[in-house]
Amino acid sequence: AAAASQLGVARSVVTRLIAALEEHLGVKLLVRTTRRLTLTTAGAEYLQKCRTILDLVEAAEAEVMEARLVARGNLRISLPLSFGLKRILPLLPEFLAKYPEINLALDFSDRKVNLIDEGIDLSIRISPHLEPGDVARLLGRSRLLAAASPAYLQQHGHPQHPQELLKHHCLGYSSQGSNRPMSFHVDGEAVHIHVPYRLQANNGDALAELAVRGLGIAILPDFIAAKHLQRGELIVVLDAFEPPLLGIHALLPSNRYLPHRVRVLIDFLAAELGTDGP
Repeated sequence: AAAASQLGVARSVVTRLIAALEEHLGVKLLVRTTRRLTLTTAGAEYLQKCRTILDLVEAAEAEVMEARLVARGNLRISLPLSFGLKRILPLLPEFLAKYPEINLALDFSDRKVNLIDEGIDLSIRISPHLEPGDVARLLGRSRLLAAASPAYLQQHGHPQHPQELLKHHCLGYSSQGSNRPMSFHVDGEAVHIHVPYRLQANNGDALAELAVRGLGIAILPDFIAAKHLQRGELIVVLDAFEPPLLGIHALLPSNRYLPHRVRVLIDFLAAELGTDGP
C-alpha cells in the first residue's frame, strides 16, 4: 500500500508488478501473510544489489551534470571543539563567500555522534584510526607532542624514554573517563605506555592549560600546543619518540552518492588542511 501511494498507482498494479518480477526471476521475493509482507533471503539480496546499481546510476548522472550544478542547500556539520574553533572556523568565511547559496549549521562536540540519527551531513573527527564500517575521507594529518611547563621539568626532570613517564605526573585525554595509554614510536614500532593519570579531561585545550600551570606532562595535538610552545609556556619532551600521527577525517553517513554541497565542502577542506588524496 505504501509503495502504491508513493508511485501514485493502485495497489493491484504493484501486486502484479511484484508477481511478474518473481515469475521472471523464478524465486519468491516476498513472504505474504494476512498481516505483513517480509522479504525472503533471495529478496533481501536482490534488493541490496538493486540499490547498489541505482546508487551507481545516480552517481554517474550526477558526475555528468555536476559541471552545471550550483552548490546550494543546508549543511549540518559536527566538529571537535578545539580543532573546529582553531582550524575550521577561520576557513569558513572563504568557503561561504565561494558558495553563497550554502547554509551551515555547526555542532561543536568532542563526542562521537550518530550521523544518521542526528541528521548530520558531515562529521570531522581526529583519530589515529577509523572504526570498522566508517565511511570517511582523509583531509589531513596532525602531529602529537609530549609537552610540559618549564617549572614542572625543573622540579621533576626531563624524561629520556617513554617508560620514564611512569615516574611522572601525566595528564590524559579521555572522552569517557577511560585510562587510554600514551603511544610513542620506539625503534620504529608503536609502543603503548599505560600511565596512571593524575588528571584526565575530554578537551585538549583544558589539558594544555593544566600543563602550562605545571600539573604534569600532556600529549597534545600540534594545533593546540603551537601557541604555548611559541610563548615558551610549554617545552616538548621525548621528541625522539614522536607519537603516531592523527588522521583528520571527514566522516559521512553512508557510502551512497554525495550531495554536491557536501562534496564541495570536503574538497575545500582537503585543499586547506593538507591532502587532496582519498
